[in-house]
Amino acid sequence: MKRAIVDFKKLTPEILSLLVEKYPDGYDDSDIIVFKNAQNQTIEAVEVRTEDSIYLVKVSSSLENTMSNFDLDDYDEDEFNEPISELPDKTSLEEED
Repeated sequence: MKRAIVDFKKLTPEILSLLVEKYPDGYDDSDIIVFKNAQNQTIEAVEVRTEDSIYLVKVSSSLENTMSNFDLDDYDEDEFNEPISELPDKTSLEEED
């Protein structure tokens, strides 16, 4: 089974959709996993699983905002595995319409 720690900058729409599905009302303190990484830094993350992977997504205010504004329909299929930080901002595109 693949295991990965994912920073907000590398978060894909696929992983984000799994997070929103698992935590539809957001996550709370009991959902957060705290651990030390190889550099002995304290990391706080929430877990999401697929059939073949376990992702620990680092907790941040950016993650919370993105989860609350996420709509899977905003993304094309070819964008599904691209980091969200590298995709056009969907909220600013909607405001221009």
